[in-house]
Amino acid sequence: MSDKQVVIYSTPTCHFCKQAKEFFAANNVEYTEHDVASDQEKAQEMVTRSGQMGVPVIFIGEEMVIGFDEERIKNLLGL
Repeated sequence: MSDKQVVIYSTPTCHFCKQAKEFFAANNVEYTEHDVASDQEKAQEMVTRSGQMGVPVIFIGEEMVIGFDEERIKNLLGL
């Protein structure tokens, strides 16, 4: 299992965010979630870090994944 820190910027209504979180749960991946719909500071942080306005934006260590790219996430986590 990966020891890289996993962070997801998401919103409650985002289908791909939900898929990503379900994937993490199914694979016992601990993650930190930031709800950018209710936290403007984290929303600005997401845009600053990623240049993206859409969610999910996932960071695995320093690697950024835009959207729910399951294969890339598996590779970055070593799954």
